[in-house]
Amino acid sequence: MRTEIATLGEFGLIDHLTKGIKPIHKSTLKGVGDDAAVLSYPDKKVLVTTDLLLEGVHFDLVYTPLKHLGYKAAVVNFSDIYAMNGKPRQITVSLGISKRFSVEDMEMLYAGIRVACEDYGVDIVGGDTTSSLTGLTISITCIGEADREKIVYRNGAQETDLICVSGNLGAAYMGLQLLEREKAVLKGASKDVQPDFAGKEYILERQLKPEARKDIIEILATAGIKPTAMIDISDGLSSELIHICKQSGKGCRIYEEHLPIDYQTAAMAEEFNMNLTTCALNGGEDYELLFTVPLAYHEKIQEISDIRLIGHVTKPELGCALVTRDGQEFELKAQGWNPLKQ
Repeated sequence: MRTEIATLGEFGLIDHLTKGIKPIHKSTLKGVGDDAAVLSYPDKKVLVTTDLLLEGVHFDLVYTPLKHLGYKAAVVNFSDIYAMNGKPRQITVSLGISKRFSVEDMEMLYAGIRVACEDYGVDIVGGDTTSSLTGLTISITCIGEADREKIVYRNGAQETDLICVSGNLGAAYMGLQLLEREKAVLKGASKDVQPDFAGKEYILERQLKPEARKDIIEILATAGIKPTAMIDISDGLSSELIHICKQSGKGCRIYEEHLPIDYQTAAMAEEFNMNLTTCALNGGEDYELLFTVPLAYHEKIQEISDIRLIGHVTKPELGCALVTRDGQEFELKAQGWNPLKQ
């Protein structure tokens, strides 16, 4: 069954997609259903971030299920708030929709957004819909909160700080390479032919359904560790690390042998005959947390299983470099994904 969006109209579609949404936070005084949401943060600092996702640039619906896309669109915003050491509380969702999409399609997209909000404890408080001549456009704005003294910026890294990263690197990028290869291989094939993704589930999930590292923020808080600088890895480790060093006025050394890489990522890179370290440095969309902490936290950080020490902050004149397994130094370059190079 296919229901044309035009039969509901803009406000009818919004009512349909947001029916049953009930705020869970005291800071949400008024959510969906008025000219503007009303939020109250009397004792907190407010964090705001937004992400714009365009069909054909940020996602391909040939291999991206709409429910996964909705989930990912929300989670990447949550990740930005966690990267400030904050907590996401509300989102607004704006959609540009072309005529090829039905009400049922939008239900699937919104289902993913709603699951993400339930998983991370976030309220949907508003948004907008309009027609699009270029496919699907998704714009999500996330509002978060943090105590003033707990907010972490990109510019606080100090000399001798340890450089840490959560999780592992390059998996989302290799998942994308796999999906793009199968799309090309199956182009023009009959619908009965299905790709074999056995043994590659992890890298596909990292690309199609990433998670924000709420758990890492909670672990650091419990351990009494406040990072000196932090950023989430959306454009690639090298690009993000250069952001921290540039804004902090520092240099860095990271070590190839300490980069955390999953087995499926390594196996896929070998299959594609790609350099594994390059994939880990420049892949992007990992949504892991990259942060620096004072040297005094060395032992505490080593006790946390899903955080790896990958290097240290240096004087600015030393620049930013990768130290290879055989001791050579190579200048780090921001070769991660650049959305304006299309």
